[in-house]
Amino acid sequence: MTHQNLTRILPGLLTAVVALAFAFAIHAAVPALPAMTLAVVLGLLAANLPGTAVWTAGRARPGLDFAGKHLMRGGIVLLGLKVSLSDVLGLGWLALLLIAAVVVASFAGTYGISRLFRLPADTALLIATGFSICGASAIGAMAAVRRISHRDTVLPVALVTLCGTLAIGVLPLLVHPLHLSTEAFGAWTGASVHDVGQVVATAQTAGPAALALAVVVKLTRVILLAPMVALVGAEQRIRHRREAGSAGTPAEGRPPIIPLFVLGFVAMVALRSSGWLAAGWLEAAAGLQDVLLGAALFGLGSAVRIRTLLHTGARAVLAALAAWLLIAVLGLAAALLMVQ
Repeated sequence: MTHQNLTRILPGLLTAVVALAFAFAIHAAVPALPAMTLAVVLGLLAANLPGTAVWTAGRARPGLDFAGKHLMRGGIVLLGLKVSLSDVLGLGWLALLLIAAVVVASFAGTYGISRLFRLPADTALLIATGFSICGASAIGAMAAVRRISHRDTVLPVALVTLCGTLAIGVLPLLVHPLHLSTEAFGAWTGASVHDVGQVVATAQTAGPAALALAVVVKLTRVILLAPMVALVGAEQRIRHRREAGSAGTPAEGRPPIIPLFVLGFVAMVALRSSGWLAAGWLEAAAGLQDVLLGAALFGLGSAVRIRTLLHTGARAVLAALAAWLLIAVLGLAAALLMVQ
């Protein structure tokens, strides 16, 4: 990176770091509020409050866009260090099949709902990916493989944050009306809540047993990020070749089947599963991942203009709420089958 480019992005990166420090401070004071969700919310506030809107749209914009794109990818790579194959396999084959079925059904259902609400195909794809797998991280990965503009990820990230935050407040209230056991609630949370931080915030309300099961179920969904992105990448590459062939032009600049950062994610899963890394290294990597993803999410949130969202995103919000309900029902059915 040249000195000129560093000078351009530094104000935005420093802004993201300061905002992230506030997010972590609020999370420390109120643990029920995930730091990653707070990062998006602070980004939204920075983009829409009169005192900060000019800064985030002007001098800080290049650095905030850099964070939303490149730091997000670094965070996705380190996310792999949270996934241990031995923990995943410990769930048993029935649970693994049920979780995979929930991911596939929620992906297809969310995509279909989004298209019924007349959302663009790329937006529907990103919403489906984020809702069914692992929130903003999955949206960033899918946007990269489909070469979807960074700015087009802003609305899906806002929606997945909205619905994940809704889950934190709503799901614990349904434990007693639905007569759920601690294990069933943990499995439900892991199978249906979008982001890892949101899963932790929701499941911890029912105690450590629910939290432990919720995290393993959630990370099993996270593992499906790599094959899902690979399938979409393969489809994109085949379509690119066909279009190039029909136009009689060479297939130059074709998208990769799997982006390098997704391969990095898979490598980190393998490294974590090998047991070679000491607990201290895993803890340090988890801290760095939170910093990278938090800065990226602040960058994405700072690109959302509430006035524009209200004018253009009403259908998207309705689609997201319908998809959230669908995933909650699918996740509950799977959880009840898992713990019966």
